Formats: sequence, C-alpha cells, structure tokens
Amino acid sequence: MLLQNALPQQFTATLKSPHGRLLDLRQPQVMGILNVTPDSFYPGSRLGAGSEAALLHRAEAMLAAGAAALDVGGYSSRPGADDISPDEEKSRLLPAVAALRREFPQAFISVDTFRAAVAAEAVATGADLINDIGGGTLDAGMLPTVARLRVPYCLMHLKGTPQTMRSLAHYEDDLVLTLLRFFRDQLAALRQAANGQPLPDVLLDPGFGFAKTPAHNHELLRRLPELHHLGYGLLVGLSRKAMVYKPLGLGPKRLSMALPPCTCWPCRAGPGCCACTTCPRRGKPLRWYWERKAAKTKSSKRSSKMNMRFL
Repeated sequence: MLLQNALPQQFTATLKSPHGRLLDLRQPQVMGILNVTPDSFYPGSRLGAGSEAALLHRAEAMLAAGAAALDVGGYSSRPGADDISPDEEKSRLLPAVAALRREFPQAFISVDTFRAAVAAEAVATGADLINDIGGGTLDAGMLPTVARLRVPYCLMHLKGTPQTMRSLAHYEDDLVLTLLRFFRDQLAALRQAANGQPLPDVLLDPGFGFAKTPAHNHELLRRLPELHHLGYGLLVGLSRKAMVYKPLGLGPKRLSMALPPCTCWPCRAGPGCCACTTCPRRGKPLRWYWERKAAKTKSSKRSSKMNMRFL
C-alpha cells in the first residue's frame, strides 16, 4: 500500500515539552479547551481576553476534573468567523498563557494557533504544545518554527480556511485515505524543515467539523483507529459539536449527558489518544467517568451499544 512504510509504526507514548513537562499518552487523556475569544462557536466556552479570574477558575475546575492538558485559543475557527490580525491574537493569547503558567506551573499547556510568530511567542511564554488547525498549510513558517523549537505539534487536517472551509466539504476519494495522504505529505514537509534533526513529538487531528459534513464526521469517528496507521497519536475534538447534538435533537447547552460518552468514545482508538472538552463533568471527575465507561465497553456489548446511541 502507498502509505504502509512511509512513517514509523509505533507512536510516541509521551509528549516532551521544551520546558521539561511531559504528557503521558500510554492511556487516553482529556484536554480542556479555554477560548479567550468573544466569538467561539459555543458561547459558554467564551472567556474573553481580559477575564483572568474566569480563565483561572475554569482551568482549575478542568484540572480537578481530570484534564491532563489545557488548550488555549485566541482565534475563533468556527465556520465563517472573522479573521483577526496576529497582534490581536497575541493580545488575547499570550497573557492567558502567562497567567496559566504562573498559577499552574506543572500543567501541560497547548496553544491553538496556525501562525508561526504567535506560536513562537507562546512557547517562549511557557506553552508546551502547538495545536495548528491548518496543519502547516496556513502559514509557511509554521513547520520550520516547530522544527526549530522542537516543540510538540498537533497537525490537523483542514481544507481552505475557517472562512472558506464550509464550501469545501467534498472529497473525490475515500475520506480516511485522503486524510492519511495529507498527514503523510505534511509530515514529510516537517521532516524536510527539520533538516536531518530529530522531529518533535507529533499528534494528528482529523479535524472533526473542519471542511467535513455530518456524514464525514461520523465516518471518521467510526474509522478512527485507521488513523493510527501512520504511527502517531491522535487529538480528537468532539465536544459540543453539531455532529453530536443535532442527531439528538438538542442544542449545545443541553449536552451534559452526551458529552462524557462522546469524549471517551475515542478510547476505541487505543493508547496515544487525547480528546478535547469545553467543560468539566459535574460531580465525578472526567477521568473516573472515562475509565468506567472504557471498562464497561471492553467487557460488555450492551455498554458499547449504549455509547453508540449518544452518537
């Protein structure tokens, strides 16, 4: 097969930050999402650029609920969102990273940006991982920057931009094969940018909802284990997306019962998987819920069918 021997078959079990922090992926982990934006797709996740107290309160709740990492974004990537300047993005993002690093020195912090200059300053401020929705396609300087900084990198699949992606949700070839080819090519570009130096640790993100129809999203979810073929761990963002709440006839605010099964469903892909959520689970910590559901799914076909009904 074309992709069979393109990349190593064993993913890295631990992400190593340039600041010395580690994120263990030997079992699936949860990443909490912190949006310091006024226009992210779910209003309940919007913290605003000047709300440090709210940011720290939300981060503390997520860490207490079992989040292994925090992802901070200052640029809304919802379909049709307004484009903002790099300076505006920095003014939102960098103070948030600095505050999180000050208050939670051991937390593993990811920054959601597709801009190389923003990424470099975020890492200098204390970020441990670059979460790039463009997978290196939206800024020619991103892959060389990641290679130079040796910072863990999440490479997401996207067609077009957040402003145009909705009109590009069509694929002539098999969807998963298309993603595998995209990842192969972008990883080769990252290897070329590294110029013979060891690559940073890498996660792959299929980009649920990014230039994907609901049918595409559900196909990707069903075939998620196939993306391990390239030998890298996965980052999966399902929380409060339309692919979850529309089939249930709900809005994003009414997803408290569906969120945990959706967050833990990527466990099917095995170790090396990190899933995103916008809010902590009330009551039991996320990790408790995840491990309990994973154990039930492994031992009971009935539990597996129950999980499927949420999707």
